[in-house]
Amino acid sequence: MKVLAFAASNSENSINQKLAAYTASLITDAEVELLDINDYEMPIYSIQREVKLGKPQQALDFYDKITEADAIIISFAEHNGSYTAAYKNLFDWTSRIDMKVYQDTPMLMLGTSPGPGGAASVLASASGSATYFAADVKGELSVPNFFDVFDIVTNKVVNKQLQASLIELVGKLGK
Repeated sequence: MKVLAFAASNSENSINQKLAAYTASLITDAEVELLDINDYEMPIYSIQREVKLGKPQQALDFYDKITEADAIIISFAEHNGSYTAAYKNLFDWTSRIDMKVYQDTPMLMLGTSPGPGGAASVLASASGSATYFAADVKGELSVPNFFDVFDIVTNKVVNKQLQASLIELVGKLGK
């Protein structure tokens, strides 16, 4: 199975990237590609820019990465209760290639934050709109208090309940 995992964040020290990578590592016999959305930075989307520029290569490349994947793991960072500007822009450009951005690929949606909210607002928004973009969401999980449940030195979950939840989630990708 080829798994595409990434954070919907452009932070160089993204805790969501750590969560996505860790979750992907729990899938046995998987080829994991950990994507950095910083590699897909583009001008802020507008119809005028689309007319002038066409579809940027970065959006086409991102869409192709999704096409090649057998499963996707996205961990959403939350900025003021919503998507990060970096991910929203990448998503907007990619949706202009095909509204079915996720191409019915089985996926897990995660979100985490240092505080008690666990990126729950953006996760609810993402999962609530997922069907409009052909997402086959197999499961979702909000992870509050990231630094209490994850050891950033070893890059491992240290909370047994969270570990069990993640193992259960990755099990759903094969179904």
